[in-house]
Amino acid sequence: SHQPGIERFDSPGKGRGLRVTKAFKVGELLFSCPAYSCVLSVKERGCYCEFCFNRKERLARCGKCKKAFYCNASCQKGDWAMHKLECSAMIAFGENWCPSETVRLVARILAKKKAQKDRCASEKLLLIGEIQSHVEDIDNKRREMNEGDIAGLHHFYSKHLDFPDHSDLLLLFSQVACNGFTVEDEELYHMGTALYPDVALINHSCLPSVIVTYNGTMAEVRAVQDMNPGDEVLISYIDLLYPTDDRNDRLRESYYFTCDCQECKTKSKDKVKLKVHKRSDPINPEVISNMVRYGRNAVREFRAANLDSHAPPSELLEICERSLDKMGAVFDDSNVYMLHMMYQAMGVCLYMEDLDGAISYGEKILKPYCQLYPAYSLNVSSMYLKLGRLYLALDRHSTGLSALKKALAIMEVAHGKDHQYLTALRKEIASQK
Repeated sequence: SHQPGIERFDSPGKGRGLRVTKAFKVGELLFSCPAYSCVLSVKERGCYCEFCFNRKERLARCGKCKKAFYCNASCQKGDWAMHKLECSAMIAFGENWCPSETVRLVARILAKKKAQKDRCASEKLLLIGEIQSHVEDIDNKRREMNEGDIAGLHHFYSKHLDFPDHSDLLLLFSQVACNGFTVEDEELYHMGTALYPDVALINHSCLPSVIVTYNGTMAEVRAVQDMNPGDEVLISYIDLLYPTDDRNDRLRESYYFTCDCQECKTKSKDKVKLKVHKRSDPINPEVISNMVRYGRNAVREFRAANLDSHAPPSELLEICERSLDKMGAVFDDSNVYMLHMMYQAMGVCLYMEDLDGAISYGEKILKPYCQLYPAYSLNVSSMYLKLGRLYLALDRHSTGLSALKKALAIMEVAHGKDHQYLTALRKEIASQK
Protein backbone atom coordinates (compact mmCIF):
# COMPACT_ATOMS: atom_id res chain seq x y z
CA SER A 1 0.00 0.00 0.00
CA HIS A 2 1.24 3.45 -0.92
CA GLN A 3 0.99 7.22 -0.48
CA PRO A 4 2.41 9.28 -3.38
CA GLY A 5 5.28 11.62 -2.45
CA ILE A 6 6.02 10.05 0.94
CA GLU A 7 7.50 6.78 2.17
CA ARG A 8 8.22 4.92 5.36
CA PHE A 9 11.91 4.51 6.25
CA ASP A 10 14.24 3.74 9.15
CA SER A 11 15.26 7.05 10.66
CA PRO A 12 18.74 6.88 12.27
CA GLY A 13 18.36 6.96 16.05
CA LYS A 14 14.59 7.42 15.85
CA GLY A 15 13.28 4.07 14.64
CA ARG A 16 10.60 4.14 11.97
CA GLY A 17 9.80 7.41 10.34
CA LEU A 18 8.39 9.10 7.27
CA ARG A 19 10.24 10.99 4.54
CA VAL A 20 9.31 12.78 1.34
CA THR A 21 10.24 11.40 -2.07
CA LYS A 22 9.55 14.68 -3.87
CA ALA A 23 9.78 18.41 -3.09
CA PHE A 24 7.04 20.14 -1.10
CA LYS A 25 6.64 23.89 -0.75
CA VAL A 26 5.47 25.70 2.40
CA GLY A 27 1.69 25.25 2.74
CA GLU A 28 1.55 22.23 0.44
CA LEU A 29 -0.42 19.16 1.57
CA LEU A 30 1.78 16.08 1.98
CA PHE A 31 -1.13 13.75 2.68
CA SER A 32 -4.40 13.48 4.54
CA CYS A 33 -5.43 10.60 6.74
CA PRO A 34 -8.94 9.60 7.78
CA ALA A 35 -9.40 8.67 11.44
CA TYR A 36 -9.09 4.97 12.22
CA SER A 37 -11.41 5.77 15.12
CA CYS A 38 -12.50 9.04 16.69
CA VAL A 39 -14.73 10.30 19.45
CA LEU A 40 -16.33 13.71 20.00
CA SER A 41 -15.76 15.17 23.45
CA VAL A 42 -18.80 15.07 25.77
CA LYS A 43 -18.44 18.84 26.30
CA GLU A 44 -18.86 19.49 22.56
CA ARG A 45 -22.11 17.57 22.13
CA GLY A 46 -24.73 19.58 20.30
CA CYS A 47 -22.11 21.89 18.74
CA TYR A 48 -20.60 19.37 16.33
CA CYS A 49 -21.84 16.32 14.46
CA GLU A 50 -20.76 13.14 16.32
CA PHE A 51 -19.98 11.41 13.03
CA CYS A 52 -18.22 13.97 10.81
CA PHE A 53 -17.25 16.63 13.42
CA ASN A 54 -18.86 19.31 11.29
CA ARG A 55 -19.88 22.52 13.06
CA LYS A 56 -23.46 23.30 12.18
CA GLU A 57 -26.52 25.13 13.50
CA ARG A 58 -29.51 22.94 14.38
CA LEU A 59 -28.17 19.41 14.47
CA ALA A 60 -30.58 16.46 14.64
CA ARG A 61 -30.65 14.56 17.94
CA CYS A 62 -30.58 10.81 18.54
CA GLY A 63 -34.19 10.03 19.54
CA LYS A 64 -33.18 7.26 21.96
CA CYS A 65 -30.52 8.75 24.24
CA LYS A 66 -31.07 12.41 23.27
CA LYS A 67 -27.33 12.93 23.84
CA ALA A 68 -25.80 12.55 20.38
CA PHE A 69 -26.29 15.07 17.56
CA TYR A 70 -25.92 14.70 13.79
CA CYS A 71 -25.93 16.73 10.57
CA ASN A 72 -28.62 14.48 9.12
CA ALA A 73 -29.89 10.92 8.89
CA SER A 74 -26.93 9.71 6.87
CA CYS A 75 -24.42 10.89 9.50
CA GLN A 76 -26.56 9.28 12.17
CA LYS A 77 -26.65 6.02 10.23
CA GLY A 78 -22.91 6.18 9.59
CA ASP A 79 -22.25 6.59 13.31
CA TRP A 80 -24.62 3.93 14.60
CA ALA A 81 -22.02 1.11 14.77
CA MET A 82 -20.05 3.31 17.22
CA HIS A 83 -22.91 5.17 18.91
CA LYS A 84 -24.64 1.91 19.83
CA LEU A 85 -21.70 1.16 22.14
CA GLU A 86 -22.96 4.06 24.28
CA CYS A 87 -26.59 4.83 23.43
CA SER A 88 -28.44 2.40 25.71
CA ALA A 89 -25.62 2.48 28.28
CA MET A 90 -26.02 6.25 28.71
CA ILE A 91 -29.71 5.74 29.38
CA ALA A 92 -29.10 2.83 31.79
CA PHE A 93 -26.29 4.55 33.74
CA GLY A 94 -27.88 8.01 33.65
CA GLU A 95 -25.86 10.54 35.66
CA ASN A 96 -23.33 7.80 36.51
CA TRP A 97 -22.22 7.33 32.90
CA CYS A 98 -18.70 8.79 32.98
CA PRO A 99 -16.05 6.88 31.00
CA SER A 100 -12.92 8.90 30.21
CA GLU A 101 -12.44 10.06 26.63
CA THR A 102 -9.58 7.57 26.28
CA VAL A 103 -11.89 4.72 27.33
CA ARG A 104 -14.50 5.89 24.83
CA LEU A 105 -11.91 5.92 22.04
CA VAL A 106 -10.53 2.49 22.95
CA ALA A 107 -14.06 1.03 22.94
CA ARG A 108 -14.48 2.34 19.39
CA ILE A 109 -11.10 0.98 18.31
CA LEU A 110 -12.07 -2.47 19.62
CA ALA A 111 -15.40 -2.35 17.75
CA LYS A 112 -13.65 -1.19 14.58
CA LYS A 113 -10.95 -3.90 14.82
CA LYS A 114 -13.68 -6.52 15.06
CA ALA A 115 -15.57 -5.17 12.04
CA GLN A 116 -12.58 -4.21 9.90
CA LYS A 117 -10.37 -7.15 9.06
CA ASP A 118 -8.55 -5.57 6.09
CA ARG A 119 -6.11 -2.68 5.97
CA CYS A 120 -8.07 0.53 6.36
CA ALA A 121 -7.59 3.86 4.51
CA SER A 122 -5.80 5.32 7.56
CA GLU A 123 -3.20 2.52 7.49
CA LYS A 124 -1.54 2.93 4.09
CA LEU A 125 1.92 3.03 5.67
CA LEU A 126 1.48 1.75 9.22
CA LEU A 127 -0.98 -0.84 10.48
CA ILE A 128 -2.76 -0.18 13.75
CA GLY A 129 -1.05 -3.21 15.29
CA GLU A 130 2.37 -1.74 14.46
CA ILE A 131 1.83 1.50 16.39
CA GLN A 132 4.47 2.08 19.05
CA SER A 133 3.23 1.40 22.61
CA HIS A 134 6.25 1.81 24.96
CA VAL A 135 4.34 -0.63 27.15
CA GLU A 136 7.70 -1.80 28.55
CA ASP A 137 8.67 1.75 29.64
CA ILE A 138 5.53 2.60 31.56
CA ASP A 139 5.94 4.02 35.06
CA ASN A 140 3.62 3.26 38.00
CA LYS A 141 1.54 6.39 37.62
CA ARG A 142 0.71 5.55 34.02
CA ARG A 143 0.15 1.89 34.87
CA GLU A 144 -2.41 2.93 37.49
CA MET A 145 -4.14 5.17 34.97
CA ASN A 146 -4.26 2.31 32.47
CA GLU A 147 -5.68 -0.07 35.08
CA GLY A 148 -8.34 2.51 35.95
CA ASP A 149 -9.20 2.91 32.29
CA ILE A 150 -9.43 -0.86 31.78
CA ALA A 151 -11.83 -1.06 34.73
CA GLY A 152 -13.87 1.79 33.18
CA LEU A 153 -13.96 -0.01 29.85
CA HIS A 154 -15.34 -3.18 31.46
CA HIS A 155 -17.80 -1.18 33.57
CA PHE A 156 -19.38 0.90 30.79
CA TYR A 157 -18.96 -1.23 27.66
CA SER A 158 -19.26 -4.90 28.62
CA LYS A 159 -22.73 -5.23 27.10
CA HIS A 160 -21.65 -4.43 23.53
CA LEU A 161 -18.03 -5.52 23.34
CA ASP A 162 -15.95 -8.62 23.70
CA PHE A 163 -12.67 -7.70 25.34
CA PRO A 164 -9.28 -9.16 24.43
CA ASP A 165 -7.17 -10.31 27.37
CA HIS A 166 -5.68 -7.90 29.87
CA SER A 167 -2.23 -7.64 28.29
CA ASP A 168 -3.73 -6.77 24.90
CA LEU A 169 -5.82 -4.05 26.52
CA LEU A 170 -2.77 -2.67 28.32
CA LEU A 171 -0.98 -2.56 24.98
CA LEU A 172 -3.88 -0.75 23.30
CA PHE A 173 -4.23 1.85 26.08
CA SER A 174 -0.46 2.42 25.92
CA GLN A 175 -0.64 2.87 22.14
CA VAL A 176 -3.42 5.43 22.53
CA ALA A 177 -1.52 7.25 25.29
CA CYS A 178 1.48 7.91 23.01
CA ASN A 179 -0.33 8.12 19.67
CA GLY A 180 -3.82 9.46 20.27
CA PHE A 181 -4.31 12.88 18.67
CA THR A 182 -6.44 15.55 20.27
CA VAL A 183 -8.58 17.07 17.55
CA GLU A 184 -8.72 20.85 17.97
CA ASP A 185 -10.60 23.66 16.26
CA GLU A 186 -9.12 26.87 14.84
CA GLU A 187 -8.90 28.47 18.30
CA LEU A 188 -7.24 25.29 19.65
CA TYR A 189 -10.27 24.26 21.69
CA HIS A 190 -10.42 20.52 22.27
CA MET A 191 -13.07 18.81 20.13
CA GLY A 192 -12.26 15.16 20.57
CA THR A 193 -9.67 12.40 20.34
CA ALA A 194 -8.75 10.23 17.38
CA LEU A 195 -6.26 7.67 16.15
CA TYR A 196 -4.42 8.17 12.83
CA PRO A 197 -1.98 5.27 12.23
CA ASP A 198 -0.18 6.85 9.25
CA VAL A 199 0.30 10.16 11.09
CA ALA A 200 1.57 8.22 14.13
CA LEU A 201 4.55 7.21 11.98
CA ILE A 202 5.87 10.79 11.99
CA ASN A 203 8.74 11.50 14.39
CA HIS A 204 9.13 14.55 16.62
CA SER A 205 11.34 17.62 16.27
CA CYS A 206 11.30 20.97 18.08
CA LEU A 207 11.99 22.41 14.59
CA PRO A 208 9.13 20.69 12.76
CA SER A 209 8.88 20.54 8.97
CA VAL A 210 5.12 19.90 8.95
CA ILE A 211 2.00 20.73 10.94
CA VAL A 212 -1.14 18.60 11.47
CA THR A 213 -4.59 20.19 11.27
CA TYR A 214 -8.07 18.72 11.15
CA ASN A 215 -10.75 18.93 8.50
CA GLY A 216 -13.80 17.30 10.02
CA THR A 217 -12.37 14.01 11.32
CA MET A 218 -9.63 13.97 8.66
CA ALA A 219 -6.06 14.78 9.69
CA GLU A 220 -4.12 16.88 7.15
CA VAL A 221 -0.34 17.19 7.08
CA ARG A 222 1.15 20.33 5.48
CA ALA A 223 4.70 21.58 5.03
CA VAL A 224 5.74 24.57 7.16
CA GLN A 225 9.25 24.52 5.66
CA ASP A 226 10.24 23.92 2.05
CA MET A 227 11.12 20.23 1.78
CA ASN A 228 13.43 18.38 -0.59
CA PRO A 229 13.33 14.69 -1.63
CA GLY A 230 14.74 12.56 1.19
CA ASP A 231 13.91 15.04 3.98
CA GLU A 232 12.31 13.50 7.04
CA VAL A 233 8.76 14.54 7.88
CA LEU A 234 8.83 15.90 11.45
CA ILE A 235 6.04 17.27 13.65
CA SER A 236 6.15 18.65 17.15
CA TYR A 237 4.49 16.39 19.73
CA ILE A 238 4.50 19.16 22.34
CA ASP A 239 3.99 22.88 22.88
CA LEU A 240 7.20 24.54 21.64
CA LEU A 241 6.93 27.64 23.85
CA TYR A 242 9.00 26.23 26.68
CA PRO A 243 12.79 26.03 27.16
CA THR A 244 14.77 22.91 26.26
CA ASP A 245 14.80 21.21 29.68
CA ASP A 246 11.03 21.60 30.06
CA ARG A 247 10.42 20.28 26.55
CA ASN A 248 12.53 17.21 27.13
CA ASP A 249 11.00 16.54 30.54
CA ARG A 250 7.64 16.54 28.80
CA LEU A 251 8.87 14.29 25.96
CA ARG A 252 10.39 11.79 28.38
CA GLU A 253 7.32 11.76 30.58
CA SER A 254 4.79 11.28 27.78
CA TYR A 255 6.72 9.70 24.91
CA TYR A 256 9.79 8.08 26.51
CA PHE A 257 12.53 9.74 24.48
CA THR A 258 14.78 12.81 24.50
CA CYS A 259 14.99 15.08 21.46
CA ASP A 260 18.33 15.86 19.83
CA CYS A 261 17.20 18.40 17.23
CA GLN A 262 19.32 21.48 16.53
CA GLU A 263 17.32 23.61 18.95
CA CYS A 264 17.78 21.05 21.76
CA LYS A 265 21.52 20.94 21.04
CA THR A 266 22.10 24.71 20.84
CA LYS A 267 19.27 25.84 23.16
CA SER A 268 19.39 29.01 21.06
CA LYS A 269 16.03 30.34 22.29
CA ASP A 270 16.34 29.40 25.96
CA LYS A 271 17.86 32.71 27.00
CA VAL A 272 15.08 34.82 25.55
CA LYS A 273 12.43 32.40 26.80
CA LEU A 274 13.69 32.90 30.36
CA LYS A 275 14.14 36.64 30.15
CA VAL A 276 14.65 38.50 33.45
CA HIS A 277 14.47 42.20 34.27
CA LYS A 278 17.53 44.26 33.32
CA ARG A 279 19.05 45.84 36.42
CA SER A 280 22.19 47.89 36.96
CA ASP A 281 23.07 45.34 39.64
CA PRO A 282 22.19 42.03 37.90
CA ILE A 283 19.81 39.64 39.68
CA ASN A 284 21.57 36.85 41.56
CA PRO A 285 21.60 33.60 39.46
CA GLU A 286 20.30 31.64 42.45
CA VAL A 287 17.28 33.95 42.70
CA ILE A 288 16.64 33.30 39.01
CA SER A 289 16.93 29.51 39.25
CA ASN A 290 14.63 29.51 42.30
CA MET A 291 12.10 31.56 40.35
CA VAL A 292 12.29 29.13 37.40
CA ARG A 293 11.53 26.33 39.86
CA TYR A 294 8.63 28.40 41.21
CA GLY A 295 7.38 29.01 37.64
CA ARG A 296 7.43 25.34 36.72
CA ASN A 297 5.60 24.61 39.94
CA ALA A 298 2.98 27.30 39.33
CA VAL A 299 2.26 25.70 35.94
CA ARG A 300 1.64 22.35 37.68
CA GLU A 301 -0.39 23.90 40.51
CA PHE A 302 -2.70 25.67 38.08
CA ARG A 303 -3.18 22.51 36.03
CA ALA A 304 -4.18 20.58 39.16
CA ALA A 305 -6.59 23.34 40.29
CA ASN A 306 -8.05 23.56 36.80
CA LEU A 307 -8.67 19.80 36.65
CA ASP A 308 -10.48 20.01 39.97
CA SER A 309 -13.96 20.78 38.68
CA HIS A 310 -15.02 22.33 42.01
CA ALA A 311 -12.53 25.19 41.81
CA PRO A 312 -14.45 28.43 41.16
CA PRO A 313 -13.06 30.57 38.30
CA SER A 314 -12.31 33.45 40.68
CA GLU A 315 -9.96 31.14 42.57
CA LEU A 316 -8.23 30.09 39.35
CA LEU A 317 -7.75 33.73 38.41
CA GLU A 318 -6.29 34.38 41.84
CA ILE A 319 -3.71 31.61 41.40
CA CYS A 320 -2.68 33.23 38.09
CA GLU A 321 -2.48 36.75 39.48
CA ARG A 322 -0.60 35.64 42.58
CA SER A 323 2.04 33.80 40.57
CA LEU A 324 2.31 36.63 38.01
CA ASP A 325 2.92 39.07 40.87
CA LYS A 326 5.59 36.93 42.44
CA MET A 327 7.37 36.04 39.18
CA GLY A 328 7.04 39.58 37.86
CA ALA A 329 9.55 40.74 40.48
CA VAL A 330 12.27 38.83 38.60
CA PHE A 331 10.90 37.84 35.19
CA ASP A 332 10.23 40.05 32.19
CA ASP A 333 6.61 40.01 30.91
CA SER A 334 7.82 38.01 27.89
CA ASN A 335 9.25 35.19 30.04
CA VAL A 336 7.48 31.93 29.14
CA TYR A 337 6.34 31.24 32.70
CA MET A 338 4.71 34.69 32.75
CA LEU A 339 3.17 33.96 29.32
CA HIS A 340 1.86 30.60 30.50
CA MET A 341 0.06 32.18 33.44
CA MET A 342 -1.28 35.07 31.34
CA TYR A 343 -2.64 32.54 28.82
CA GLN A 344 -4.40 30.63 31.60
CA ALA A 345 -5.74 33.89 33.04
CA MET A 346 -7.04 34.85 29.60
CA GLY A 347 -8.87 31.52 29.40
CA VAL A 348 -10.50 32.10 32.79
CA CYS A 349 -11.53 35.64 31.74
CA LEU A 350 -13.14 34.23 28.59
CA TYR A 351 -14.95 31.65 30.68
CA MET A 352 -16.22 34.42 32.97
CA GLU A 353 -17.14 36.50 29.89
CA ASP A 354 -14.82 39.29 30.99
CA LEU A 355 -13.86 40.35 27.46
CA ASP A 356 -11.78 43.36 28.48
CA GLY A 357 -9.77 41.22 30.91
CA ALA A 358 -9.22 38.60 28.21
CA ILE A 359 -8.04 41.28 25.74
CA SER A 360 -5.57 42.83 28.15
CA TYR A 361 -3.93 39.45 28.79
CA GLY A 362 -4.04 38.55 25.08
CA GLU A 363 -2.31 41.78 24.08
CA LYS A 364 0.58 41.05 26.43
CA ILE A 365 0.93 37.51 25.10
CA LEU A 366 0.79 38.16 21.38
CA LYS A 367 4.14 39.80 20.60
CA PRO A 368 6.30 37.36 22.61
CA TYR A 369 4.36 34.46 21.00
CA CYS A 370 5.33 35.78 17.55
CA GLN A 371 9.00 35.85 18.62
CA LEU A 372 9.15 32.54 20.45
CA TYR A 373 7.09 30.19 18.28
CA PRO A 374 8.09 28.98 14.79
CA ALA A 375 7.01 31.06 11.76
CA TYR A 376 3.80 29.09 11.16
CA SER A 377 2.31 28.18 14.51
CA LEU A 378 -1.26 27.32 15.46
CA ASN A 379 -0.56 28.82 18.89
CA VAL A 380 0.03 32.17 17.18
CA SER A 381 -2.81 31.97 14.63
CA SER A 382 -5.33 30.93 17.31
CA MET A 383 -4.24 33.85 19.51
CA TYR A 384 -4.73 36.33 16.62
CA LEU A 385 -8.12 34.74 15.98
CA LYS A 386 -9.28 34.89 19.61
CA LEU A 387 -8.11 38.48 19.98
CA GLY A 388 -9.55 39.55 16.63
CA ARG A 389 -12.96 38.15 17.55
CA LEU A 390 -12.82 39.81 20.97
CA TYR A 391 -12.04 43.21 19.40
CA LEU A 392 -14.96 42.79 16.99
CA ALA A 393 -17.28 41.83 19.86
CA LEU A 394 -16.35 45.16 21.45
CA ASP A 395 -16.82 47.05 18.14
CA ARG A 396 -13.11 47.74 17.70
CA HIS A 397 -13.36 47.02 14.00
CA SER A 398 -10.04 48.02 12.47
CA THR A 399 -8.00 46.45 15.29
CA GLY A 400 -10.10 43.31 15.02
CA LEU A 401 -9.76 43.12 11.25
CA SER A 402 -5.98 43.39 11.25
CA ALA A 403 -5.76 40.60 13.86
CA LEU A 404 -8.04 38.34 11.79
CA LYS A 405 -5.91 38.99 8.68
CA LYS A 406 -2.78 37.93 10.57
CA ALA A 407 -4.56 34.73 11.59
CA LEU A 408 -5.63 34.17 7.99
CA ALA A 409 -2.05 34.37 6.67
CA ILE A 410 -0.83 31.63 9.03
CA MET A 411 -3.92 29.47 8.56
CA GLU A 412 -3.60 29.53 4.77
CA VAL A 413 -0.35 27.64 5.26
CA ALA A 414 -1.41 25.41 8.16
CA HIS A 415 -5.01 24.59 7.16
CA GLY A 416 -4.78 25.14 3.40
CA LYS A 417 -6.53 27.88 1.46
CA ASP A 418 -9.74 25.87 0.90
CA HIS A 419 -10.42 24.78 4.48
CA GLN A 420 -13.92 25.59 5.78
CA TYR A 421 -12.33 27.63 8.59
CA LEU A 422 -10.75 29.91 5.96
CA THR A 423 -13.91 30.24 3.91
CA ALA A 424 -15.73 31.25 7.10
CA LEU A 425 -12.93 33.60 8.19
CA ARG A 426 -12.83 35.40 4.83
CA LYS A 427 -16.59 35.89 5.12
CA GLU A 428 -16.16 37.23 8.65
CA ILE A 429 -13.53 39.68 7.38
CA ALA A 430 -15.62 40.77 4.40
CA SER A 431 -18.69 41.40 6.59
CA GLN A 432 -16.71 43.95 8.64
CA LYS A 433 -15.88 46.24 5.74
